[in-house]
Amino acid sequence: MTDPIRPTDDEARALARGLLRDARHAALGVTDPETGLPFVSRVAVGHDGPDALLLISSLSGHTRALDADPGASLLLGEPGPKGDPLTHPRLTLQGRVTPADKATLKDAWLRDHPKTALYYDFADFRMMRLVASRVFLNGGFGKAYEMTREDLAG
Repeated sequence: MTDPIRPTDDEARALARGLLRDARHAALGVTDPETGLPFVSRVAVGHDGPDALLLISSLSGHTRALDADPGASLLLGEPGPKGDPLTHPRLTLQGRVTPADKATLKDAWLRDHPKTALYYDFADFRMMRLVASRVFLNGGFGKAYEMTREDLAG
C-alpha cells in the first residue's frame, strides 16, 4: 500500500501557517469526563506563533472536559463557497491545553475578534493555549502531510 503522506515542504508549511493565522473559529475535540466519549464544539480561535489560542468560558462543557483532561484536538479551515468541501485545505492540531496570560493577549485577540470585547473581561472567560504535539495538514485532495509544531513556527 502506498503511503498517502507526502514529505513536508515549504509550500505545505506556508499553507498550514496561513490556516492557523487566518482561523477565527475551529472545531474543538475533547474527551467528555462523564462518558469518556469524544465531544466536539465550535470555539473562537486565535494564534500566538505556532500555538492556537482559545477564549473559553468555565461554564461550557468543553472547558470542564479540559479541566479533567487537557488533551485536545482542533480542526481549522473552512470549506470555500464552491466545490466539494473535502477538497478544501484543513489543519488538525493535537496537543495539550494550558492556561495563557489573558491580559497580555487581550489587544491581539480583540483586534482579530472585536465582538468578543463584550465578554472578554468576564470572570468566567479564560485564555487557553493549545500546544500542538502533532500536526496534520490536509492540503486538499491527495495532499496530506504529517507536520510538527516547529513547521508552524515561521
